[in-house]
Amino acid sequence: MKQSITVLGSTGSVGANTLDVIARHPDRFEVFALSAATQVDLMLQQCAQFRPHLAVMSAEGPGRELARKIKESGLATRVLWGQRALEEVAAHESVQLVMAAIVGAAGLASCLAAARAGKRLLLANKEALVVGGSLFMQAVREGGATLLPIDSEHSAIFQSLPEDPATWEDRVEKIILTASGGPFRTREPATLRNVTPEEACAHPNWVMGRKISVDSATMMNKALEVIEARFLFGLAPQRLEVVIHPQSVIHSMVQYRDASVVAQLGTPDMRVPIAYGLAWPDRVTSGAQALDFRTLADMSFESLDSRRHRERFPGLELAWDSLRAPPGTTAILNAANEAGVEAFLDRRIRFDQIHDVNVATLEAVAASNPQSLEELLELDALSREAARRAISRLTT
Repeated sequence: MKQSITVLGSTGSVGANTLDVIARHPDRFEVFALSAATQVDLMLQQCAQFRPHLAVMSAEGPGRELARKIKESGLATRVLWGQRALEEVAAHESVQLVMAAIVGAAGLASCLAAARAGKRLLLANKEALVVGGSLFMQAVREGGATLLPIDSEHSAIFQSLPEDPATWEDRVEKIILTASGGPFRTREPATLRNVTPEEACAHPNWVMGRKISVDSATMMNKALEVIEARFLFGLAPQRLEVVIHPQSVIHSMVQYRDASVVAQLGTPDMRVPIAYGLAWPDRVTSGAQALDFRTLADMSFESLDSRRHRERFPGLELAWDSLRAPPGTTAILNAANEAGVEAFLDRRIRFDQIHDVNVATLEAVAASNPQSLEELLELDALSREAARRAISRLTT
């Protein structure tokens, strides 16, 4: 029997890769719904190929444009728009799997809807955990959802941990997340002020969207992944470690109490963790190239404790700082970073000033221990406003 899937954020890099894997297994999966922000023409192409029952756009303008083009094309897909529609397709009774690939805090509400509806939730939106934290994990437990991480690092950790989560605390010494170091791993820290958006988005190993590419360049992506790992796997922050591994072959590792280490290896291709999540606990072909050890370059590792790396990536330590701070602090950090990255991509602030925006926002906003989605969104809005003020000071 085919499994029905909703792909939230289908026009982004993770969404497109998800559809690529789905297309390889028409006997196993069928697309129930797709969602996108504003890319009407690409959504139209995806609807023509996968024939979903529903397509959701972020707002009325692109929604009406897509509806017109769908009608002209003779497709039967019904078009909806807005946040409520996103939550509807995430929780729909006809859906078994939900790929959550909307970038940023904008994907939080639909992730919560899928969790509360007990779906198998393939989580590529790390911000749902960074912002939602304990509230999101509570929704997963209460809804009876199955949560499978799709970030390559967290998928690797999930595959390397014991099958029984009840044993993690006693059997695991620490989790080690690997980081490529991005495009500026060897660049002189003093020159980072001159980095352009084009340089920051040119990742040496992975093909990703612009926002996550900038996060990788600043290592804020890894900071958010540390926070995500804390909530996903339940280990104390001091048992989470990051090492630089430029080749991106080992995607992350688990060190056990007996000092043995279990790692997951593979080519740097997002279709691998996506295929794992779609078929779990089975394994299916992903379309990625197999790892060829005969041609594999030497694998190397670098500590982030060096002075140069601390100067290059000052934002990484904010992960542990925010986890030690009152609940809600991680949501403040995420909102600040999203605003700072957007300002950098718009060429309003320098690359190195993204960190300044994050620090200023954390200092300006008090964490409020949010207990509901509404309180989370209120804290997110307050944080974005504080970040905008910080950006304004930097640009005047």
